[in-house]
Amino acid sequence: MTDISAAFSGQTVICTFEMTPATASELMEHLQSAYTECISKSEGFIGAGLHMNDAQTRIATYSKWAKRGDYQAMLRSPEMIARNKVIATLCRSFEPVMYEVAADF
Repeated sequence: MTDISAAFSGQTVICTFEMTPATASELMEHLQSAYTECISKSEGFIGAGLHMNDAQTRIATYSKWAKRGDYQAMLRSPEMIARNKVIATLCRSFEPVMYEVAADF
């Protein structure tokens, strides 16, 4: 389980994907594969969670990294560039946003 804490000094990334129910399962399979085979093995990766809404129209991923540069390096790897090209065909849009935890309760 990935812990959410305001004391965390690394990088938090939340990525949202918008898709149709017709591609939701395939997109989730590709994301799970990317995390299992590539992302989780990247330098600085701490942990992640993948979430799908009930209507199967949105997926959100939450990941934690030791530092911002580790996340950016993973995105620039040839393997993730290739994977993201496939992922992009399965969704209308996806947007990764970097955050800092402001508070936890």
